[in-house]
Amino acid sequence: MSESLRIAVVGFGEIARRQHVPAIARTAGAALVAVVDPVTTQAGLPHFRDLQALLREGPEIDAVALCTPPQVRRAQAAIALAARKHVLLEKPPGAAVSEITPLIAAAHKAGRTLFASWHSRYAPAVEPARHLLAGRRITKVTIIWKEDVRVWHPGQAWIFEAGGFGVFDPGINALSILTRILPHPVFVRRAELAVPSNREAPIAAELELSDEGGAPVRAEFDFRQTGPATWEILCETDAGPVALLRGGRQLRDDDRVIVDADKDEYPALYRYFLALTADGKSDVDLAPLQLVADSFMLGRRRFVDAFEE
Repeated sequence: MSESLRIAVVGFGEIARRQHVPAIARTAGAALVAVVDPVTTQAGLPHFRDLQALLREGPEIDAVALCTPPQVRRAQAAIALAARKHVLLEKPPGAAVSEITPLIAAAHKAGRTLFASWHSRYAPAVEPARHLLAGRRITKVTIIWKEDVRVWHPGQAWIFEAGGFGVFDPGINALSILTRILPHPVFVRRAELAVPSNREAPIAAELELSDEGGAPVRAEFDFRQTGPATWEILCETDAGPVALLRGGRQLRDDDRVIVDADKDEYPALYRYFLALTADGKSDVDLAPLQLVADSFMLGRRRFVDAFEE
């Protein structure tokens, strides 16, 4: 293996271009050496239409970052692991929970890293929030996660297809933070999913959850918000309110601002990925994906107005 971890990005859409490419460039010990996408290229890098072509004809790589839609990610991860490559899975790690367990076994057999990368957990205020809440009794949590799908997912029709998660694509970011900062597991109690009459995945959702002690957690996800996005997790505790705002970039303890930073999440994510590969370890936390799966299983569906791009 070379001194740098040689990475190929598979699926070169907006998230790959906007986040993965600059994060790899800023990470010591990582190098982007190829791009895999049926259409889109990156200037100055070898380009391949599919992963098999890269593995057959391309430069030597050590790892792949899979940034394709979740419906096809399992097959790509299996191919990469069979070729003994480390695998970083963009969130969500797959279209179904059952897809991931065989990949964990394949990574172990190959002696390679499998990393389910919940990028929102690397926002600068998330770990401080976890440490703050560890010493408190949480009595109630409210999640408000709303954005304009036309702004944040333009032209991404797959997101409303079966397996595309709909509003849970951003909503799972909130759930990944929730399952990181709370000291106890949470469970879905009730869900209501608003599905456009011409689509297969929800455009909005309301969830009722609770932790092991019965503390209520309410989540509101909506793709129909216009103007600035709202990404907030509000906790009521025995020592006063704690608010995680701006998608995990600001932390408030009552009226005091504890953290307020605009640091990017992905460089920290890639530093951790490099550490995992160096140590020969995997990190595949399925808790956020399980909550989404439970929401679909328990959710009552109501059809709403058709959604047109």
